[in-house]
Amino acid sequence: MSLDLPSPIAAYVAANARLDAEGMLEPFAADAIVRDNGAVLRGRAEIGALFEEAVIPVKAIFTPDTARHEDGQVVVEGPAHGDFTGSPIRFTYRFTLVNDAITALEITA
Repeated sequence: MSLDLPSPIAAYVAANARLDAEGMLEPFAADAIVRDNGAVLRGRAEIGALFEEAVIPVKAIFTPDTARHEDGQVVVEGPAHGDFTGSPIRFTYRFTLVNDAITALEITA
């Protein structure tokens, strides 16, 4: 299914499909915040480390199948497949965008 995602989110999803950590990080603002599984990561260095340590090794690929705008955010939902317990797991990604960059992302299962 092809979704009409804003360009920073589309770039993130495409890079994730290639398991390209640098490409995944590119659409994030320098001071972006990611909330994932109780952790709060601030800035590109911490976010990049998350991708390198928790996404790439287990080949976690998020495949969004729905998207909507809600409370000033873009909410994207879909399964993530990979070499991890419980795969696939359905996730909700809540993106906040400013000036064509991802400034915040909250990931919940």
